[in-house]
Order: sequence, then structure tokens, then C-alpha cells
Amino acid sequence: MPNRRANNQRNGLLKRRYLARRLEILRAAGREFRVRGFAETGMRDIATVASLSPANLYNYFHGKHDILFFCQDNSLDRMIAALDKARCMRANAAIKLRVVITSHLRCVLDEVEGSAAHLLTIALPPRQQRYLVTKRDKYEGGVRNLIVAGVRSGEFAPCDPALAVRAILGSLNWSIQWFNPEGPLTAAEIAERFADYLIRGLLAKPDTLQRLSLDGKPLRTVRRSILQDERAAVR
Repeated sequence: MPNRRANNQRNGLLKRRYLARRLEILRAAGREFRVRGFAETGMRDIATVASLSPANLYNYFHGKHDILFFCQDNSLDRMIAALDKARCMRANAAIKLRVVITSHLRCVLDEVEGSAAHLLTIALPPRQQRYLVTKRDKYEGGVRNLIVAGVRSGEFAPCDPALAVRAILGSLNWSIQWFNPEGPLTAAEIAERFADYLIRGLLAKPDTLQRLSLDGKPLRTVRRSILQDERAAVR
């Protein structure tokens, strides 16, 4: 029994190290995809920026399409996890939607740099494309349901939920094209401002934005708590 436990612990450690290395490669590849473009980036380029030999890189990924797929799949997992967390919160629709919006933008711009390539789904083989599209549809449907709930409660003004969610997600995803990590605003600051702009457009009474609270806590405290939870999850 002790040997089995030791083997399980050792295997678990090896798996965590393997995943951590894949994430490091993912970040390096994401930066190259953004700078060079997906088509112009080769495995040797990725190996160089990841400080690996090309042969060693193939121990982690079979090719750059495999890296791109892992990049998008990992990003979607993070976004869906944030959506699930928002659903479970004892909060109104605006607070829940804020959690989703800020988490989405931070994931795209900051937490996993490789997620910047997530708009390149068409570069993947059809089977992988279908898998990711199904996962994205699930995420989009969940965000749409948050908007529907807000409209039903009277918190959000009547709207076309499908159009509203596409407008929100479209603006969040497009931020990849113009975001500058060296710019005056951090990804977290942009996420907060985006959330204010996008949610204000949905509210039946826009002047209520600054009075939103969760379980009696000021919204600023809620924001800080959410960000701390996300940082802890990334470590």
C-alpha cells in the first residue's frame, strides 16, 4: 500500500510538471502566433522561444495545430469555469455577467497568452473545429441565459438575448487585435471598464450600476475577491 501511494504521488507530480511545461509552451507559442501569424510560425520558432530543442518540443505537442487546439481548449475551460462560478453566486444578473465579462477578457488578454490565437479556429482540422465550436456554443448559451434571467427579473431592459450576447462576446474577443501589454491600461483595468460599458447598455435603469452589491458587500470588494480567486486558480 505505501508503495502504491508513493507511485500515485510521483505520477501526479509528473503529470503536473508535464501540464505546466505545456502551458509554458502554449504561452510562448501564443506570443509567436500574435507577432508572426499562425501560418508563418514554425515549430522551430516555437521551440526557440520556449527554450527547447525541436525534438524535445515534439514530446509535448505533435505540431503547431496541436498547440493551437490546446490553446483554445484551455481558454474555453477557463471561461466555462468562470461562467459556472457566476451561476452559483447569490447575486443579481449584472453581478454574474460582470464576473463572466471580466474573467473572459482577462483570460483572453492576460492569464493565458496563447488564448490570443483563439480566433484562428479555421486553421484547425475539421474534427477539432467541431469540438471547439460545440464547446463555444455551450459557453455562449450559458452567457445568453444570464441575460435572459436579467430581462425576466426586470433588471435588464427587453432585448434580443442572442444578439446581445454576440455583441458582448464579439467586443471582448476583438480586444485581442488592439490590446497592447505596454499600453496605459492593464488587462484587468480594461476588463473592468468593458464590464461597466457593456452592462450599462443592458440595465433597465443604468444609474443603478454603481449601487450593485453582492450579499451586502460593496461592488469594489466583490471585484477584489473575484480577482483574488482567479489569481489563486492560475497558480
